[in-house]
Amino acid sequence: MYSRYLSGEKKKDDETVDSLGPLEKGQVKNEALRELRVELSKKHKAQELDGFGLYLYGVVLRKLDLVKEAIDVFVEAAHVLPLHWGAWLELCNLITDKEMLKFLSLPDTWMKEFFLAHIYTELQLIEEALQKYQSLIDAGFSKSTYIISQIAVAYHNIRDIDKALSIFNELRKQDPYRIENMDTFSNLLYVRGMKPELSYLAHNLCEIDKYRVETCCVIGNYYSLRSQHEKAALYFQRALKLNPRYLGAWTLMGHEYMEMKNTSAAIQAYRHAIEVNKRDYRAWYGLGQTYEILKMPFYCLYYYRRAHQLRPNDSRMLVALGECYEKLNQLVEAKKCYWRAYAVGDVEKMALVKLAKLHEQLNESEQAAQCYIKYIQDIYSCGEVVEHLEVSTAFRYLAQYYFKCKLWDEASACAQKCCAFNDTREEGKALLRQILQLRNQGETSSTDVAAPFFLPASLSANNTPTRRVSPLNLSSVTP
Repeated sequence: MYSRYLSGEKKKDDETVDSLGPLEKGQVKNEALRELRVELSKKHKAQELDGFGLYLYGVVLRKLDLVKEAIDVFVEAAHVLPLHWGAWLELCNLITDKEMLKFLSLPDTWMKEFFLAHIYTELQLIEEALQKYQSLIDAGFSKSTYIISQIAVAYHNIRDIDKALSIFNELRKQDPYRIENMDTFSNLLYVRGMKPELSYLAHNLCEIDKYRVETCCVIGNYYSLRSQHEKAALYFQRALKLNPRYLGAWTLMGHEYMEMKNTSAAIQAYRHAIEVNKRDYRAWYGLGQTYEILKMPFYCLYYYRRAHQLRPNDSRMLVALGECYEKLNQLVEAKKCYWRAYAVGDVEKMALVKLAKLHEQLNESEQAAQCYIKYIQDIYSCGEVVEHLEVSTAFRYLAQYYFKCKLWDEASACAQKCCAFNDTREEGKALLRQILQLRNQGETSSTDVAAPFFLPASLSANNTPTRRVSPLNLSSVTP
């Protein structure tokens, strides 16, 4: 029966990979599934299925979208044959949240701990996952390369890139011929722009096994980093011919089609990825970006919301949502998204700038000034001034704001900072001349004007509630 199932899957996969046309649910089917379900159901009722038979029955039910029945059968398979990791993995793919996990009657074995650690990672419950893996290490699995790789994947998922890279490098030293998870390692090298290391990894994996999906994905990432997007897409297609259900390849191929401005193919690839795993936030986010290019903000909003539901503490999703709301003129919602993006840890350091510009657009000058102040403090504290062009914009706005408030010292300090940037140098010099002229005429700084406001964590429905703070101290800020 398993051979008949595989034969049907092979025919279906060949048709799926050969077609990148419009995807419809159930367009390509494994014709053997319904017949297999009838046979396996009879054997199941007669209690004639062992652990492997139950696993096959669960897979058939999942393929037919009978999710509840499939979960029950996989749980039964885990009880009958707890050491069969395949049944645990299939069960993992059907669990959508932690609440659903609580109602499962799982066997009380050490394999359950591996399963829980894995599902926590998939559900983005990284803290719980790391605790589980640490308990497994303490229980005697300290040399398990599987656990080490999963810890690296967990850090990758929370974008702790340095930590993840460090663990992967240690893993390569322990197991130099390992291919599993090396595509994730290549993603990290890609993000860091580490061309020599990615080139070495690609050549190394080719020597070990060039016909593995991970190898094809690593080579695809290498070509993508070199901006050879056609070659990159070709290698991702090769990976999918080897395994059409390999999630990472569908998502990465969507990214490449985006780079090639082929939006229809990108949408198709991302939708395939979602069919493989609805928890893949990258595919939902990619669809949002694609429809943003097509200037379809309502579609963007839907897909970005789905990505945000999967990654509620990822600032990129929140900033994207804020931009959508802004385009739809839902400015209160946009404000909330930008502030939330800053509160959870703004990866791209742009949430405060976007929030400031939104306040500026609404003539909420005090709130805009405070956002720019906080933005400048954050950028200088992490030493990334050169990489952020908006710093000059922030200083220019603050200089003009303090000038209007007749706070000459603060306006002069900000104008001097403007002179350090090419795009604001002339405006800074002009403002300094105006301040000097006014001071020579006897104009004094105002003592009645309130300092800028500061945004608290919560936003009201109509406006941004505030509290007063002192003006920006620029004495320690040097570009």
